[in-house]
Amino acid sequence: MNASGQVVGYGDTTGNAASHAFSWTPADGMSDLSRNLSDGRFSQALAVNADGQAVGYSYAAGDGAQYAFSWTPASGTIDLTLGTTFSLANAVNASGQVVGWIEPVVAEYHAFSWTQAGGMIDLGTLGGSASTALAVNASGQVVGSSYTAGDTLTHAFSWTQASGMTDLGTLGGSASTAVAVNASGQAVGSGDTAGDAATHAFSWTRAGGMIDLGTLGGTDSVALAVNDRGQVVGYSDLPISHPLAPPEYHAVLWQPISNLGCHATLAGCDLSGVDLAGAYLPRANLSGAKLKGANLARANLHGANLSDANLKDANLASANLTRASLDGAHVTGVAWSHTLCPDGTNSDANGGTCVGHL
Repeated sequence: MNASGQVVGYGDTTGNAASHAFSWTPADGMSDLSRNLSDGRFSQALAVNADGQAVGYSYAAGDGAQYAFSWTPASGTIDLTLGTTFSLANAVNASGQVVGWIEPVVAEYHAFSWTQAGGMIDLGTLGGSASTALAVNASGQVVGSSYTAGDTLTHAFSWTQASGMTDLGTLGGSASTAVAVNASGQAVGSGDTAGDAATHAFSWTRAGGMIDLGTLGGTDSVALAVNDRGQVVGYSDLPISHPLAPPEYHAVLWQPISNLGCHATLAGCDLSGVDLAGAYLPRANLSGAKLKGANLARANLHGANLSDANLKDANLASANLTRASLDGAHVTGVAWSHTLCPDGTNSDANGGTCVGHL
């Protein structure tokens, strides 16, 4: 969906004969984007930009010929291919630059960038036989994943017109994929950790390289999108509560501490009145922090350093403070309901407070 409320996707035609890409707006309702409504081709729209340009792919039943397409109200649907090669469009930016993958030679799939003025550009690979472009920002920076030489490892990449394709590396394992990029060039995705033991969300910048964003205490996490403030969203599993229980996954928001008015550390930072409900901050250093009136409901502060912190009137309902240090902390007016106190007891069993159990 774009900012004006235009929605794109796909839907079944009459009698379920095919599925066609569509565009929907409040003014015009649902429009079929197929070039020929009777040709029996299937299609899907995967992205739309601010001007209403929709992109995706179409394919014919039976022969499997698959082509990326771009659609606008003015030009209609046009194929983005090199002759009869397979292709698929994944994303489009505000200037109409389309990215995805194309088969320039048989059995090799390369990331591409297409513009109306410049046509199709093969972005190449990181030495292997395949790559795919998954996102593009307003300045034309493209991110995705590619095989490296030998086709045994898959690495996230960033591509620009000036620098070409750059290997973003991994989190110590054999694979990584970048799925989104913001206006400042921050790319996010997921990658395997050392020994391929787990998959973690990552954030990459040219200045800082690839950073492991961690998990909610479980083994795995995935980043799916990033905005221009550097806030990343995705999901992560929680610690397993029982060996036979299935993993439980929660949505996650990661954000730079600079968005909270802090810089190198949270220690001593003025977080008065900040909403950190559900924050995952085990073993965080919040010593001397100003948390007056802060909402820390459901926050995981296991083992955190809150010594000398000002927690006056803070909400710590259902927070986990097990083994946290609150030496010298100001706790007047704190809401303690269902709180796990530093000594492991429950505030409700202590008369509705953790005072005396710090």
